[in-house]
Amino acid sequence: MSIKGPGIFLAQFLRDEPPFDNLENIGKWAAGLGYKGVQVPTWDTRVIDLDRAAGSKDYCDEMRGLLQEIGLEATELSAHLQGQVLAMHPAYAIAFQPFYPAGLEDQARTEWAVDRLKKTVVASANMGLTSVPVLSGGFAWHMVYPWPQRPEGLIGEAFKELARRWKPVLDLAGENGISISYELHPGSDLYDGSTFEMFLEFSNDHPAACICYDPSHFLLQQLDYLDFIRLYGERIRSFHVKDAEFRPSGSQGVYGGYQSWAKRAGRFRSLGDGQVDFPQVFTLLTEAGYTGWAVLEWECCVKSPEQGAREGAPFIARHLIESTEVAFDDFAGGGTDVQRNRKILGLD
Repeated sequence: MSIKGPGIFLAQFLRDEPPFDNLENIGKWAAGLGYKGVQVPTWDTRVIDLDRAAGSKDYCDEMRGLLQEIGLEATELSAHLQGQVLAMHPAYAIAFQPFYPAGLEDQARTEWAVDRLKKTVVASANMGLTSVPVLSGGFAWHMVYPWPQRPEGLIGEAFKELARRWKPVLDLAGENGISISYELHPGSDLYDGSTFEMFLEFSNDHPAACICYDPSHFLLQQLDYLDFIRLYGERIRSFHVKDAEFRPSGSQGVYGGYQSWAKRAGRFRSLGDGQVDFPQVFTLLTEAGYTGWAVLEWECCVKSPEQGAREGAPFIARHLIESTEVAFDDFAGGGTDVQRNRKILGLD
């Protein structure tokens, strides 16, 4: 078994003009570049009607058939934006308003987000998929740096509420054999291994709570993104292949000085242009038993999306590993048993 790919996340490429304006057109464009799968953003009606996908297996079969005719599969149905809306501090309500219908207050926003997330779970089951990549949202991100000092119990209260809001979605996912794969992302309360462990604690180690692995966010935090796979590999259910670089200076570091992406010390880059050690990433994921999709997420501040997509498919393809089922030195081996092993050890 091996990691599947290459796949491509469609969100950053969709436009109102061909070939980026609907699933068939953008699918043909992606297949022409060598991609085998597409990750579909469920908030974009140009590529999916989420209500129909959740309510009609026939609609999902038609969607799968369309992709198959092009030579593609759906890798996952993404619900990143709905996840961010599920748990939102009021300070972010205006900034995140494009993510949800206008005029909704907190309770209505939460109900809307739960409905969309549940429909994504059901639609994924109808499509024969097993992972829903999301953002967790959160209540405490603005207190990521403890100044002023955080009151005792504050973070625990935030994670308690976060787990409460996610529980019905996680329960439904578990009932349908689906993983909710949190992309550990700054701006959400789940942004590294420690916060993911806290969430598992408050969600009673829910088996459906898993990870969408993206090394770029960890590199920009200066987290050991390779050791992360060793620690949490069994929970990784989706994989965004995204590169990044971190070049601190005398004027800025991890926090970026409120600069544009192009002027930050930490920047997302097209595949191969950053600092992520992808040969090791693919090796460790293969050793961890990950057999899901390797999906390009393009967010480069230098190259065009078209060039990033062209270069992304062959980059991913040459990093895919066909895991071995034999040892390289089998040719020199021989049959053995307990008695022979004891003789080799000088015990008989």
